[in-house]
Amino acid sequence: MQFLSTRYRRYCTNAVVAANNEIARYGRLGQIERAQEIFDEMSDKSIVSWNAIISGYFQSKQPREAQRLFDKMPERNTSSWNSLISGYVKNKMIKEARKVFDNMPERNVVSWTSMVRGYVQEGTISEAESLFQQMSERNIISWTVMLGGLIRARRVDDARGLFDSMPEKDVVAWTNMIAGYCQEGRLSEARELFDSMPHRNIISWTTMLTGYAQNSQVDIARELFEVMPEKNEVSWTAMLTGYTHCGRIDEAFDLFNRMPEKSVVSCNAMILGFGQNGKLAEAREIFGRMRNKDDGTWSAMIKGYEKNGFEMEALDLFSLMLRARVQANYSSLISVLSVCSSMAILAQGRQIHGKVVKSEFASDVFVASALVTMYIKCGELGKARFLFDRFAPKDVVMWNSMITGYAQHGLGDDALHVFQEMCSAGMVPDEVTFIGVLSACSYTGKVEDGMKIFESMRVNYSVEPTAEHYACVVDLLGRAGHVHEALDMIEKMQVEADAVVWGAFLGACKMHMNEELAEIAAKKLVQLEPNNAGPYILLSNIYASKKRWEDVEELRKCMRIGNVKKFPGCSWIDIEKKVHMFTGGDSERHPEHRIIVGMLDKLGGMLRDAGYSPDSSFVLHDVDEEEKVHNLGHHSEKLAIAYGLLKVPEGMPIRVMKNLRVCGDCHSAIKLIAKITRREIILRDANRFHHFKDGLCSCRDYW
Repeated sequence: MQFLSTRYRRYCTNAVVAANNEIARYGRLGQIERAQEIFDEMSDKSIVSWNAIISGYFQSKQPREAQRLFDKMPERNTSSWNSLISGYVKNKMIKEARKVFDNMPERNVVSWTSMVRGYVQEGTISEAESLFQQMSERNIISWTVMLGGLIRARRVDDARGLFDSMPEKDVVAWTNMIAGYCQEGRLSEARELFDSMPHRNIISWTTMLTGYAQNSQVDIARELFEVMPEKNEVSWTAMLTGYTHCGRIDEAFDLFNRMPEKSVVSCNAMILGFGQNGKLAEAREIFGRMRNKDDGTWSAMIKGYEKNGFEMEALDLFSLMLRARVQANYSSLISVLSVCSSMAILAQGRQIHGKVVKSEFASDVFVASALVTMYIKCGELGKARFLFDRFAPKDVVMWNSMITGYAQHGLGDDALHVFQEMCSAGMVPDEVTFIGVLSACSYTGKVEDGMKIFESMRVNYSVEPTAEHYACVVDLLGRAGHVHEALDMIEKMQVEADAVVWGAFLGACKMHMNEELAEIAAKKLVQLEPNNAGPYILLSNIYASKKRWEDVEELRKCMRIGNVKKFPGCSWIDIEKKVHMFTGGDSERHPEHRIIVGMLDKLGGMLRDAGYSPDSSFVLHDVDEEEKVHNLGHHSEKLAIAYGLLKVPEGMPIRVMKNLRVCGDCHSAIKLIAKITRREIILRDANRFHHFKDGLCSCRDYW
């Protein structure tokens, strides 16, 4: 009988252990319902059983249910209390964890270490230090957790002091200290520690290698890489990324080809590297060969297209990614929002906004800023302001987006008001803020306000003016007709005037037909940017308006000799999620060019009846008057507007984007088109937005 009793007890014990293991396993897998079923079926529940099910609920992100079960436990031990603390720490509920810690009947080193770890993870290093100092007993894990916290807080010297006082150091502590030095760029100290290590593992070697690679010392990293006793996927990828970050793409590709196994991470790094170096065909080839792609693969390829100006390819790939049921990550969302902004594709932007709302990034300030910028650049200021007002806390990027947005739309008073709100909220303006504010003053003729703000930059905000700030002031003075004061400002600048400054001055000279000063500015620009067609074109405009065709031809001859290419004016419009491009004078490439030309002819008649007379001074070529009128009538923005009138439903604004500054003739014509068709037309040119309605423009003819 005693033998049977012993066997029965052993059987029951084994059954309980097996059940406990199953509860723990299902808890780790997130299948808490199954874990609960097993727990409920147990007739003999031990403390281990209760601890297992409570941990399962914490792992399933149900801390309240975990606490409820803890409160029901018939008996508890220190491990039970520690499990509760650990669960709250993992769920980032540090206050609840501390409450449990303070109420524990008995603590051990695990209790203290869990609490220190919680404060480290929260970034509350002072609290972690305070607890660590109170510990009567510490083990190597306690020391290593505190060491990691100091390194994470970038207190590397304090970390070194703690490291030196550790009674024993394992390979993790040594490696953490090396990583801390590398993070701060203190590679000689990191290497000294690395060379002193009693035992190194592959993580130690890879940490030192990564430190060199991330600090652009890839040749030393390669020397270390070659003598590593063993290498893993992380080692290879660290070396690969080091080469790509330094732009040494050929060496990166050579290493990539040598890799024994090409993981998804290494392929992603290579795609990013090719994208950063403009080698999109090579990036797409790797992308196409990959059998397994993760969200990083798709976002790397999308980013490559976006950064190299292949906006439509980026959008197409993003759509393909979603059809493949791959969740958009942070990088892909930012890239595609940037594309929607640059192309002003509102319909796509709205779709992305919908996906952001459903994603984990809805509360991310950078994503929110990208959404605000997207709506601004699509001409939806109201929606941008709605998002701006409801998002908190705002960072300086978001404030700058709103200020710049109002400036681009010619709403100087609103831009200045947001600037005042920003300062009142305690947000410190930066260089970009003042570029936006000064641009707002420039676009709206607020010379006095702009000059006061410019003077206050250094005095009140400790922001040193850069060439771009001076360019804004030159533009501010020049637009208002104070071209000589603008030139005086250039001559007194405390930084060297660059092409942006002289470009602003040349634009002012063109606006006010000051040929003498325009020639000075153009010559400066040709010296600074000999391959830029801009100064030639602006000066040519001035000569053409004065019918100085010989001078126009001389300029064109200089451009031919210097192989200076003029970018053609092009405009585009988004119709039903498809972008339609138009180049000045060429509508025949469009499949519906016949009806577009028909609409242009119809508009021409309506404009003549309304008293419109083409301003041929905006035609650069010395051709007869009839051809000048034809050229003016087929500028790219007019082609896009004609198509918009055919396709955009009544009551909806017609949104057109243009790569160059809108010419004066088109500006006058579009005001009349908006009036006679009773349509709102929003045109975004290279400089700013123009909202045409009822025969008026939001810029008040000041652009």
